[in-house]
Amino acid sequence: MPETTFNREYKDRLFKFIFGRVDRKEWTLSLYNAVNGSHYTDPQDIEITTVENAIYLSMKNDISFLIADTMNFYEHQSTYNPNMPLRMFIYASMVYSRYATEAESSIYSSTLMKLPYPKLVTFYNGERKKPERKVLRLSDAFECTDKDSDIEVKVLMLNINYGCNKELMERSRPLYDYSFFTSVVRKLKRKGCSMETAVHNAIRELGDDSQIKAFMLAEEETVTQLCITEYDEARENEKLWNEAMEKGLKKGRKMEAERMGSLMTKLKSLGRVDDAFRAASDAAYRESLYKEFNL
Repeated sequence: MPETTFNREYKDRLFKFIFGRVDRKEWTLSLYNAVNGSHYTDPQDIEITTVENAIYLSMKNDISFLIADTMNFYEHQSTYNPNMPLRMFIYASMVYSRYATEAESSIYSSTLMKLPYPKLVTFYNGERKKPERKVLRLSDAFECTDKDSDIEVKVLMLNINYGCNKELMERSRPLYDYSFFTSVVRKLKRKGCSMETAVHNAIRELGDDSQIKAFMLAEEETVTQLCITEYDEARENEKLWNEAMEKGLKKGRKMEAERMGSLMTKLKSLGRVDDAFRAASDAAYRESLYKEFNL
């Protein structure tokens, strides 16, 4: 069966489609409890605050919601993105700006405006091997890493590939089912199945006690289109990553060639022939000469 063409009306991710729905807050709550080790039971405690169709940078986040005294920002990644702290910083700024605008007090007041505590989490299920838990920091992107920044953003990245973070999966059956489903789709795609076939079979492989199976069956067409969107996006991101790596390698080789050429010219002008021969084959010695000549 030929692959269905990409439908640009489907711009959300499957993760958001499952965990970011106002009419399925119980799954959002399950995810929150699993991440935080909490035991909230009333889905109506959740207030969805997701940024939709933001004008700034044409960005929108997957899921954000307020519960108790915590503002939560959840993102899904099918491709590793080290810029997630910056993205989360932008999302949080927009959400807190709206929160402050709707608050009874003013940010210009002499009274301190109380704010919900932010928690930033990204759920990773890309094919590149990553640790089960990793903290990404905005400060890693700053050019001056030896100075203390007045701004820091930390994002907890959780690997939700099937088989990872087992305790987390045990605390949220919807998350476990999502992880299992995506792993089956990926396995079937590698065997040459169309996305329609992969999704069809993966949904039916979910256990009868699955909390999301009935929903996935009812929304199979949309689920398929969302999976096609993510699959195409992941392939495009992988292509861009490989192109960037190749450009970086080429640039590095060119810079090294120019640097080595400058060294050889300098050694030749000084009559240091033996040093030139040794530098050509001894990388450590070549580095010492670079330092000597400040190259």
